[in-house]
Amino acid sequence: MATATDGDQDDNLVSSPTHTIKAPSTPSRTQEASIDSDDEDDEEEGQDEEPKLKYSRLTGSLGAVYRAGDSSSAFLVAGDKMIIGTHNGNVNILTIPSFQPLRVYHAHSASVTAVSVSPFPPPWPSTRSESASRISLDIPTSSPAKDHSIRSGTPSSPRTPQRPQYQVPATPSNSIYIATASLDGHVCVQSLVDQKDVMLRNFARPVQAVALSPEYKSDRNYLSGGLAGNLILTNGGKSGVSANANTTSAAAAASGWLSSIGIGANTGRDTVIHSGEGSISAIKWSLSGKFVVWVNEQGIKIMRSDIRLDSEDADYAWKRIAHVDRPYRARWEEMAGVWKARVEWINESNLETDEEDMPHSNGAQSSASASDSLRIAKNGRHKRKKAEKLVVGWGDSAWVLQVTPETTLKSGERVGGSANIVHHLLFDDCIISGLSLYTPSLLLVLAYRTRDDNDNPIPSAVKTTPRRGVHHRQTGLSPELRLINAVTKEEVDVDTLTMSRFEGLSAADYHLGTLYVPAAPATGVVQRGALAALGDGLWDVSFGGAARIFTGSAASIRGSANSGGDMAIPGSVSGGKDLIATRRHSDAHPTASTPGLKIFIQSPFDCVLAVKRDLSDHLTWLLDHQEYKEAWELVDEHPEVITVSMDTASLSDSRSTTSTPMKDRRESLKDFFADDSGSTTTISASKQYNTALEKERRRIGELWLQQLFTAQDWRAAGRVAGRVLDTSPRWQHWILEFAKVGRIDEITPHVPSKPLHPPIESYIYELILGHYIGRDSSRVKELLDAWDTDLFKIGVITSALEDRLARGEVSEETVEGGEQGRDWRILVDSLARLYQADERPKDALRCYIRLQHADAAMHLIREYHLLSAISDDLPGFLLLRISKEQLQTAPLSELEEGSVEAVHLLVDEAYQGTVRPQVVVEQLDDQGPTLQPFLFFYLRALWKGQGTDAESESETKLKKRQRMEAEGRALLEDNAFGDLAVSLFAEYDRPLLMEFLRQSRSYAFEKASAICEHRQYWPELVYLLSQTGETKRALSLIINTLGDVSLAINFAKEQDDKDLWNDLLDYSMDKPRFIKGLLEEVGTTLDPITLVRRIPEGLEIEGLKEGIGKMVREYEIQASISDGVAKVLRGEVAVRMDALRRGRARGVKFEVVHEPEGKKEGLEVFVEPVVKPLVDGTDTYLAPPDEDIVKPHDHEGEVEPGHCAGCRKLFVEYERESLIGFACGHIYHLSCLLDAITDPDTIATAERLKKQLKTDEALEDAGFTRSVGAKVAHAHVLRSIVGEGCKVCTHDDGEEDTLDTVKR
Repeated sequence: MATATDGDQDDNLVSSPTHTIKAPSTPSRTQEASIDSDDEDDEEEGQDEEPKLKYSRLTGSLGAVYRAGDSSSAFLVAGDKMIIGTHNGNVNILTIPSFQPLRVYHAHSASVTAVSVSPFPPPWPSTRSESASRISLDIPTSSPAKDHSIRSGTPSSPRTPQRPQYQVPATPSNSIYIATASLDGHVCVQSLVDQKDVMLRNFARPVQAVALSPEYKSDRNYLSGGLAGNLILTNGGKSGVSANANTTSAAAAASGWLSSIGIGANTGRDTVIHSGEGSISAIKWSLSGKFVVWVNEQGIKIMRSDIRLDSEDADYAWKRIAHVDRPYRARWEEMAGVWKARVEWINESNLETDEEDMPHSNGAQSSASASDSLRIAKNGRHKRKKAEKLVVGWGDSAWVLQVTPETTLKSGERVGGSANIVHHLLFDDCIISGLSLYTPSLLLVLAYRTRDDNDNPIPSAVKTTPRRGVHHRQTGLSPELRLINAVTKEEVDVDTLTMSRFEGLSAADYHLGTLYVPAAPATGVVQRGALAALGDGLWDVSFGGAARIFTGSAASIRGSANSGGDMAIPGSVSGGKDLIATRRHSDAHPTASTPGLKIFIQSPFDCVLAVKRDLSDHLTWLLDHQEYKEAWELVDEHPEVITVSMDTASLSDSRSTTSTPMKDRRESLKDFFADDSGSTTTISASKQYNTALEKERRRIGELWLQQLFTAQDWRAAGRVAGRVLDTSPRWQHWILEFAKVGRIDEITPHVPSKPLHPPIESYIYELILGHYIGRDSSRVKELLDAWDTDLFKIGVITSALEDRLARGEVSEETVEGGEQGRDWRILVDSLARLYQADERPKDALRCYIRLQHADAAMHLIREYHLLSAISDDLPGFLLLRISKEQLQTAPLSELEEGSVEAVHLLVDEAYQGTVRPQVVVEQLDDQGPTLQPFLFFYLRALWKGQGTDAESESETKLKKRQRMEAEGRALLEDNAFGDLAVSLFAEYDRPLLMEFLRQSRSYAFEKASAICEHRQYWPELVYLLSQTGETKRALSLIINTLGDVSLAINFAKEQDDKDLWNDLLDYSMDKPRFIKGLLEEVGTTLDPITLVRRIPEGLEIEGLKEGIGKMVREYEIQASISDGVAKVLRGEVAVRMDALRRGRARGVKFEVVHEPEGKKEGLEVFVEPVVKPLVDGTDTYLAPPDEDIVKPHDHEGEVEPGHCAGCRKLFVEYERESLIGFACGHIYHLSCLLDAITDPDTIATAERLKKQLKTDEALEDAGFTRSVGAKVAHAHVLRSIVGEGCKVCTHDDGEEDTLDTVKR
């Protein structure tokens, strides 16, 4: 596509193929039923396809717009504002979503043709902070203000009363400029927050379109155009002044010359950007401000503005970059200037998604798209897409264009911008009255139909004289809102709208506006109170702010094309009845207050809001069309749909209440904070929600179930009952309903198997079980397996089962399904389980024994210890797992496997004394040889202690097993089962026989020997003979019968009998193999010389040399070991003797200390214990592990320190008698110690020593001393006398031993 290089040159766009959309062959759907009006009609019957949109009529909320017979002529929604221009020249500004008038002013004397806002889109209202800041009111003055004419300076008419004006707060969302164009040739630009910031400009020809610069606040630029065909850029102008446009060169030059000499005023400058191609019907600034699109009779034009233009691209400012020629088809030559073009710049992030799934709520975006939008907003301008999307609807054609700003090509050439036609659609049955995008792929078209439902053209019957700019005709059809896939060109959805007085309206009378409301930022769950009622989300400004408190401004702006622009100051009223918005309290509209894309359809007498249908609408549609299955699944998968319905209902209820004017609702702060109507806690709200959800789910589920039941789809109805029924009364009702029609089989699989709260009546379950007991035994078993026994009365069911078995209808011989006794086994097994559940284990055990159900029987016996109950039939108990065929042919291992559990249980009962071993042995022995293996299993288990815990290997279990083994052997021996055990062990377990023979003495040796000899169990017989003293016979048996030299040698070693060895040598001397064995194995047991000498000469013995060598080596090894042991023993003895000598050489150290003053006279003696030497000769004491350090004994009458332990006298400093001290701390006079001797063998020696002491004392007094020899002899005698130790301690130890003996 080529681009224009200057403003006078046009370059055609490269058009995409044109697609014609034919009129639908079937009548379109009428949506008047979903529009809120007093005369609602039902939708067409037989409609199967769900609509995409839902509609609400807003006309009742816009009463101020239609006051005094006025009607709308121009329409725009932006941010939280709705701006409506009327045929009377009034401009109404309303807040969204409450639709309360914010300002109303009279701007023109004829119909308003276009509305523009700057900035576009306006900023959204902030959160509660902005709402709170707007709760401020300018109190009007009591005296009227004096207004003067701006142009002439003359005062206004005194007949013009002044009305008090409330100032709109200057919040970011309110800081906007509103431009309106009119047939009276004027363009009015008014600030919403500053009533004095207003400009009125007269272009002397009807103005059809106006567009404010997105940066109007700073650059004061706007574009306008109309029937004159000029695209005019207006810059500047003085606020509060009405001026004429200076589009001619002379007017512009005069204005500039007067301004240069200071005579003229700053009335602004008007520049013609483009002209000469017929009237202009639409002008629109792009969302980025970079582009401007306008439509004249020749086509669609796009140019680059001066906003956000780099310095290097300054030449591209106000230069056209592309255009699209109008179609050159029939009627276009005539109607190109009549049809009003509709243009819309698209913000693709503010569209609904293309997902087919129903959103949770209107306009809900995915988290990914929301995060993308947030990221774009944070990252700034450079992250936004460069290309902008534009949709244009004109006549019977629609275009989707992609506009790209200036860029540099790969060749390095700088291009000033371009546009591509993405889609081009042609309609053959309508004129486009409004156009936008609903989703990135769905085109939203407001179609003014030119053909009726039968595809016949509508005749034109327009009156020749239009009244107040409205073309009145009586043949118009209801408009349609269509959703068209721009890619496939298919109509996705078509809704016919019944607008008020549509018969007399033309295509130009309708307007379509879209507004995307973003979702409020997520906040935590908090408790709502009175303050929370101020607002919520992005609608705080209109929902809880100025719309509730402030009135609109009543301003009349009048101008005349001939008067030079006399204009009253805004705020004055000059003639006529002024329009003052009535203040009243109202809540937000329930449909407009939700987030998402809002579609407004405006006609001169009506206004309709369309939004995407949410989950609640989808649910309503499903219920209306009896799609109960989908409705129930929707509620089940998306329970929040009930919340949406509740919220919508509450909003509707709040709007239906009678509102009170604000002046009558002034409250004190106390009253405000005392209002706790909204302080519902989240807990109570959650309970209310859960209750509503469950009720609705049950209601829909019942409708679904009733639908299937009526259609006699019994199987599906049963499945649905299991899904939707969750209360006992409804279950009871529907089970009985199924039973009445004989379809209980279909609902039984889905009946609750666990008790509900409250529970279903037991007779319901008894009814079902009774139904199957007489018809299907297998089904009875399945139900009893699945159902909890608490659901029914067990006695009732057991009685029914017993009756059926008693009647003999089923038995072990009857055949069902090709299987003998099948139903009988099922019924008996079911009866057994019911007995068990009813705590009747004995009855249950009898049933299991009849069934030979070993596992269940064993379980009952173990759990309830019921073995005693069947003690009269123990053989049958042992044969529970063994059939008759197995008993006759099965090997021992198989019989053991089948009876091991029963045997172990019998052993346990034997330990407990419940079933004595004698009873078991008697019953099994009475059965004869057939049950002998089981008797063997039982006796073996007793001998080995093999109870039910025998398999455990833990330490505790092992000890228990050892105890059980000891008890079992005791039981076996006490009951004189030894001979029987020998017989059975010899028959079935020979290794166990030898163990039993060695460890038991409860058998008769003669019988045991006879058995072993009969069975030729020679090792066992040898053992028995050795125990009876017949060692020679045993040895002869080993040598002659067994021929086992090793066994013979070991037997001789065990007996350790010299005569037996001689017998062995005698038996072996003529047997070379035995002689060789003796040489190799006898070792040092026999004298090798004796053995060799007894070998007969000349006897040839194989391996004799090796045998003798081996014997000699063993003998040498034994001699070496003995010699080493002797050496070690001698060394140990020497060390210990040396230690003994040193210990005996040590004395006891005495320390005599005088008692301090104040104590009784005498000496205190301290005794150090004797230090025992180590084996290495050191003096460090080392007590052996089992030896304690010797300490003084505590006994009655403790000896005081410094006193003799015999006479208890105090030692004196110059003690002449010898003192004897012991390691225990007791000290004696030698004479006292000698007196204490009681041993008769040493009394005489003690007496002689006493005499010797007296003699020595006399000699010492005479100055004589004893010789060394005499001293040694004296010490020797003394040691022999006192060797018994301390007499006190010895006496105490003897008393303790006596007490211990008495106690024992």
